Amino acid sequence: MKQRTINKEVILKGVGLHTGANVTMKFVPAPVNHGYVFKRVDLEGEPIIEADAEYVVNTQRGTNLEKRGVKIQTSEHVLAALVGMEIDNILIELDAPEPPIMDGSAKYFVEALEIVGSKEQDAERDEFVVKDVISYKDEATGSELTIIPAETYQVTTMVDFGTKVLGTQNATLDNLSDFKKEIASARTFSFLHELEMLLDNGLIKGGDLNNAIVYVDKEISESTMKKLENAFDKKKLSVKPNGILDNLTLHQPNEAARHKLLDVIGDLALAGTRIRGKVIANKPGHHINTQFAKKLAKIIKFEKRNKVPQYDLNQPPLMDIHQIMEVLPHRPPFLLIDRIIELSKTHVVGMKNVTMNESFFIGHFPGAPVMPGVMQVEAMAQTGGILVLSTVPDPENYLTFFMKMDNVKFKQKVLPGDTLIFHCSLISPIRRGICHMQAYAYANNKLVCEAELMAQIVKVKDKK
Repeated sequence: MKQRTINKEVILKGVGLHTGANVTMKFVPAPVNHGYVFKRVDLEGEPIIEADAEYVVNTQRGTNLEKRGVKIQTSEHVLAALVGMEIDNILIELDAPEPPIMDGSAKYFVEALEIVGSKEQDAERDEFVVKDVISYKDEATGSELTIIPAETYQVTTMVDFGTKVLGTQNATLDNLSDFKKEIASARTFSFLHELEMLLDNGLIKGGDLNNAIVYVDKEISESTMKKLENAFDKKKLSVKPNGILDNLTLHQPNEAARHKLLDVIGDLALAGTRIRGKVIANKPGHHINTQFAKKLAKIIKFEKRNKVPQYDLNQPPLMDIHQIMEVLPHRPPFLLIDRIIELSKTHVVGMKNVTMNESFFIGHFPGAPVMPGVMQVEAMAQTGGILVLSTVPDPENYLTFFMKMDNVKFKQKVLPGDTLIFHCSLISPIRRGICHMQAYAYANNKLVCEAELMAQIVKVKDKK
């Protein structure tokens, strides 16, 4: 699947739920690998905040982000719409701290995205494919999120509100293509006892009975009713037989569970990567959702760093040992690569079979042989040397010299019998014979070593 962004800008206007401030929000197309990014155009320098679980600072009545003092409140409905419409890259410009609440759902965001449409971009979509069961539980509340392997991104929510008016509900989304029809229009909701507390504390200044469902979970006094009528500028309020304040009609009997599902999708977008797996959310809420997103983000980051490329080592190599020696000046025992598997203008893949006959095992360590880290780096550098020497017509007349090594990390031991795979790719174009590469070494389906390497090729006659 290719990444997607929108075709052109689109603007929505409304009020923020908690601030009550008028807000203009603009969806703007973004380049590949941009992801979801908020921009506060009302502040000096127009600072940005990436939709990242690490920036979650508060989950009371919404998922609130903060980066260097700049805040975005109630981000979840917008993010859910973007995931549901399968948009990968977008800039969300706001002239206030929070997106417009609209009707308390993701419906209007989805409609705006549909109006401008989306387009495919020239990059593969990054996707986290769930291979094992991953869970997170909040022991205090009993809330739990679990994700299991599945062919598509699926979400099931099970909620128990512990009240007679609402009770237990479930909702399921089997495919993102059903998001618009099944989930997008599910509105946010509150219980009367929560509403009173929010009003008493000067919150939900932008709230009214058109952008939230209010469930009356206790006897309502005449004085409370008057307070609510004043707060919402209503002449007369009543409680419907189904326990809902005023005259709202539910879109679906389980609208509350569907909205909780919408929140799960929006909050898990903060993991930063598309997900292929089934989420089972028992009593979800913004706190546990975002904690689970943080856990997923760490797992995804670890997998990306340790993602082992797969190569068929039974296929004839691009270069065998004899062809390698025609390019590199190194000779045994210091020639540390056996094959070149791939070679392009920007990357090279090499291979080495580590045997007990290696000269360095004589002294490192005789009783417990381990390939020295410096030799692993040298082997990666020799692989990179093939890449840089492929840019000249007479590689046999050049030598390659190290200039710099940065961020060298050793992850696993390399032992006799291991097969090492080296992957080197350019960080920047080769200029004046200087090559700056990111290099990785893998063995046994694990990352064993990584480093940023810089080297320069010099003609033999120029060597001093």
